[in-house]
Amino acid sequence: MTLRRARPEEEAALRDLVRAAYAHYVPRIGREPMPMTDDYQARIAAGEAWLLLRDADQALIGALVLVDEPDALLLDNVAILQQEQGKGHGRALISFAEQEAVRRGYRSLRLFTNVKMTENMALYARLGFVETHRAGEHGFRRVFMEKQVG
Repeated sequence: MTLRRARPEEEAALRDLVRAAYAHYVPRIGREPMPMTDDYQARIAAGEAWLLLRDADQALIGALVLVDEPDALLLDNVAILQQEQGKGHGRALISFAEQEAVRRGYRSLRLFTNVKMTENMALYARLGFVETHRAGEHGFRRVFMEKQVG
């Protein structure tokens, strides 16, 4: 697998991947999750978007959005195509995010997920993230989690 920053000409492919990866949550949440409506052109321009490509054919199979915050790196989005889920790609992206947080001088990696995305919360807990709080934000009920790194 190859992980690299997204390029401006890849905005549509990134958006389409995220929309496909999150589509199954729409009925559960009752609306599109925030990643489905994010501005990926802006994410790419800011250097926040990363793409995971299969080495054999350079097919786009996953994406990651990392955002610098004053005191932590925010893991804003991890998206893996449904047919590629369960193969360790998400864990690899999260591991990269942890390493990137350390490289950038942070002591913690933060994320949030929708309260109805229970499988995400379980995965993050298994990977060492601890729930810090829950709150409503932009009309969504969110679970905020953090992991100490470095």
